[in-house]
Amino acid sequence: MPNHLCSLYLFIFLCLPYGVAYADDGSEQKAILVTGASTGIGRNLAETLAAEGHFVYAGARKMADLDALNAIDNIQAIRLDVTIQEQIDDAVETVRNGGRGLYGLVNNAGVVVAGPMIEVDEDDMQFQMDVNLFGPYRVTKAFAPLIIESKGRITTTGSISGILSGTFIGPYSMSKHGIEAFTDSLAGEMEKFGVQVSVVEPGNYNSAIIDTMRNRMQQRGQTPEGSLFEEELQQLMDGPSDRSRLKEPDEVAAAFLHALFDDNPKRRYMVVPNQGEAEITIKKAIEELVQLNEGHEYSYDREALIMMLDEALAASEQ
Repeated sequence: MPNHLCSLYLFIFLCLPYGVAYADDGSEQKAILVTGASTGIGRNLAETLAAEGHFVYAGARKMADLDALNAIDNIQAIRLDVTIQEQIDDAVETVRNGGRGLYGLVNNAGVVVAGPMIEVDEDDMQFQMDVNLFGPYRVTKAFAPLIIESKGRITTTGSISGILSGTFIGPYSMSKHGIEAFTDSLAGEMEKFGVQVSVVEPGNYNSAIIDTMRNRMQQRGQTPEGSLFEEELQQLMDGPSDRSRLKEPDEVAAAFLHALFDDNPKRRYMVVPNQGEAEITIKKAIEELVQLNEGHEYSYDREALIMMLDEALAASEQ
């Protein structure tokens, strides 16, 4: 081979990052961990990321789900129950040994516990918080060094229930309200390291979350009988659980992609399937603002509130 060609090949070899893979669009392949990737939003996102050429560590608990995920190109399934520290630690070791680093963390694993606040079982309340609130806390804490090293992204699945609070879903709403605070506090702290933090707040999309809720209630022998809200709970139990009629969460996956890869990610992504869900959520946020401002020494008048709104809107457009 001519010397000038040898020199050219050596130059290319030395200048290209050793061991770096590339996504389908030619950009550097990113490694992303998605918890709760067996069904619904998590599965949709894992498949979307993999299809775009990124490498996905997909967390799931059941062997059937792990096998199904492993069958997809660019996905490596990891047994990961976010309530079990040992499995989280093992997942960290797996990712480190993979040699790809970790650019993105998506805290998606979640459950729903339903019931009246004055009757909900304490074990159920603990389970709700253990998965939805302490889960993201545990996983983020464990993977933070890898994310800081890559100056990557952290995003968590919240819910419009983190703004709304309805009857009989108090435990779930409490956990998602907690994710709002988790996101804001974490974002302020991680800014120092060049890590950006977001929360994606979906409305109602196709998922298995209601079936999972009802199955757990049945397994625990929980029935509406004897409740002060027996009639209402019976309607909840008898209502439709098949969410396949709802839209697939493609829009939610798109929001995660923006949060993970856009140069200017948003702090919050409300993603809803229709105008009605957007309206009730925004109205609730406004209602809370009005209640906070109402009837105290330091209340603001309408003109001052509108000025604050205009300032916030202007800031969001920058």
